[in-house]
Amino acid sequence: MSENIIYCYSGEGNCLDMAKNIGKLLGDTDIVMMRTFPEITDATAYKRVGFIFSCMGGGLPGGVEDYVKSIKISKGAYKFGVVQYSGYIGCGMHKIDEIVGLDYWNKVSNHCTAIWLIPHKITIPATSLREAQQRTETAAKEIAADVRAMKKSKKPPQRPLNVLESDMFLNKLNKRITRKLNVSEACIGCGTCAKVCPKGNIEISNKKASLGTNCIGCMACVQYCPKEAINVGKITVKRERFHNANTTIDELCQKIIHID
Repeated sequence: MSENIIYCYSGEGNCLDMAKNIGKLLGDTDIVMMRTFPEITDATAYKRVGFIFSCMGGGLPGGVEDYVKSIKISKGAYKFGVVQYSGYIGCGMHKIDEIVGLDYWNKVSNHCTAIWLIPHKITIPATSLREAQQRTETAAKEIAADVRAMKKSKKPPQRPLNVLESDMFLNKLNKRITRKLNVSEACIGCGTCAKVCPKGNIEISNKKASLGTNCIGCMACVQYCPKEAINVGKITVKRERFHNANTTIDELCQKIIHID
């Protein structure tokens, strides 16, 4: 049994990259992916329990809140959270805090996966990909040092608008995105999209991707398609794709990644 465990949701790789960087600095860490139901729900033997995720629709990515509710943590464990965002942190950390009671909070801005909304280069503060990666790696070192020392931090203020956005509009937003998702003639049926979809919402039929209706708007299919054949309406057609260069599709699809 490892000393540390990090529960991670990652759509395009940023959060997994952060989890790996923190895990390497902590050592003896299990990273449990939350793209689907987590492989480990009994975390009572772990000394430190972390949650790393992206802000999506002002709150948590699809399914994550229910996944966190399934996790058992010992009363004496140190619990920390890190949210990555492009414009604002949302209320996701507060939702996790209500479930597990976080000791430590942190946030890092990075390039955006919501390609249907804004180009990924629009971040606050604005940065190049290289600068954003350097910033997250620096932040990972600072966060890992804090977590190793079991430092406690203040809870940031809750923003009612983000709560409203998450609770009332996220499901409607995902349904709207689902209606607009389409596959162009550029599709070669390679299966990348089907592999990276956390909900099994995509099948390859007659050498072409076939989209279902169980979409959570993570945009992994759009970002990872090698032919840029999957789009949300027409708005994403000419927008540059993005996924973290330090993570692979195989890593995203793993249930558990152990770091010594």
